Amino acid sequence: MEQRPVPGRTAGDTPAGAPPRPDPADARRRIPRTDTLLHNPRLAAAADRLGAHRVKAAVRQAQERARAGGIAPEQVPRAALDLLPGTASGLRPVINATGVLLHTNLGRAPLSDAARQAVHEASGPTDVELDLTTGARARRGRSALAALRERVPAAGAAHVVNNGAAALVLAATALAAGKEIVVSRGEMVEIGDGFRLPDLLVSTGARLREVGTTNRTTPADYAAATGPDTAFVLKVHPSNFRITGFTRSARAAELTGLGVPVVVDIGSGLFAPHPALPGEPDADGQLRAGAALVTASGDKLLGGPQCGLLLGRQDLVRALARHPLARALRVDKLTLAALEATLTGPPTPTARALAADPERLRARAGRLAAALVADGIDVRAVTSAATVGGGGAPGVTLPSAALSLPEPYAVALRTGRLPVVGRLEAGRCLLDLRSVPPEDDDRLAHAVRSARTAVRPTAEHRTAAHPTAVHPTAVHPTAVHRAAAAEPDGGEAAVDEAAVDGRA
Repeated sequence: MEQRPVPGRTAGDTPAGAPPRPDPADARRRIPRTDTLLHNPRLAAAADRLGAHRVKAAVRQAQERARAGGIAPEQVPRAALDLLPGTASGLRPVINATGVLLHTNLGRAPLSDAARQAVHEASGPTDVELDLTTGARARRGRSALAALRERVPAAGAAHVVNNGAAALVLAATALAAGKEIVVSRGEMVEIGDGFRLPDLLVSTGARLREVGTTNRTTPADYAAATGPDTAFVLKVHPSNFRITGFTRSARAAELTGLGVPVVVDIGSGLFAPHPALPGEPDADGQLRAGAALVTASGDKLLGGPQCGLLLGRQDLVRALARHPLARALRVDKLTLAALEATLTGPPTPTARALAADPERLRARAGRLAAALVADGIDVRAVTSAATVGGGGAPGVTLPSAALSLPEPYAVALRTGRLPVVGRLEAGRCLLDLRSVPPEDDDRLAHAVRSARTAVRPTAEHRTAAHPTAVHPTAVHPTAVHRAAAAEPDGGEAAVDEAAVDGRA
């Protein structure tokens, strides 16, 4: 039946008694102008910090959302601010709750406050190569090199390059180009991301003389291969894997009588023995045992910035430092500043994490779980096992404690405003506290609360158990932890830390 219009009304009118419909055109007219928004005090301050171009792009994106009806015109300034990063860099700070202390994908060692302050102070003009007393040119990084020699008394000299692999490449180029390097077959390691030690060494023009077998290499094997063409004997600590069973490897002290230098790549950057890391070689110990040169990374157990360290005989180190390749591998003033502050300053976050008391970790987990349970979050405190990571101390586990959350929290936490990266284990998301500094506990709890809004309600399964108690959880005591990471299709995947970790 034909519907007749009500007298006095036209099609599209608001029914009698109903509130007036908002006029989309009027809403668009109320969207603040770009120039007005750029004068907003908070957006203007963001432009000073991040650059006008980035702020203007965020403003326009927020305006487009308002034009499409996604937000009210009054929400445009807040939306623009929410689109802006915390810093002008694309790198985002994260909380490492994986339980891997030196996580390669997360930048390995976090710098100490002293090192961060040193980087800030060195960001302007410095006396990096100037003697202020005489006005003459001075040795680059002299105070950092002095700090290195003080920390490793057995080193006659020290040199710094841009990473651990570069240290070994410089040694091979300066000392062995056109000659032989004798190395055990069991130490021909892959250092991560597909880079293999043999390929790096051969690229320098050196020839490799492999000795022994994968599982057994004796001092006699080295002696039989050493001759007039031998530049040096190389010992490589297999810091990202273990071979067990019927094995034999030669110590540096057993190779010092061969008439050629012994170069030891310890990889992880330990300077002195550590009680929590039995069997991990240290730089001072290797030099005292007769090594002529030790190479290591600065951003692993040392807890400093990414760099490569060369420590040893004065004549060898001087030859490396004066080689033309050294110029291409040198570090900048910020690295030197961070390295020196790491060497001379208070204990680093890595050192503190290694020394963390398991009882205190469990107490922290219990307090955090209790507070989050009070907010209605399905969380419990559990025991866990952390690892060193960073290609160091394979097979060593460190007793720890963690917060256990439903698995969907892994993505929600990782993609939050303050990303938190945990690991997946037995269908749960674990946030391991050994890799989280105690001063970050409040931020971690806030991130969990914020992530709850992004987790589907059905993901929160309430338990009748006492969720604030520390419960044991099935933990395999291996050096491999699975850190939550997003695959290209947006799905959830477990990335094997050992598969991506390395020495470079």
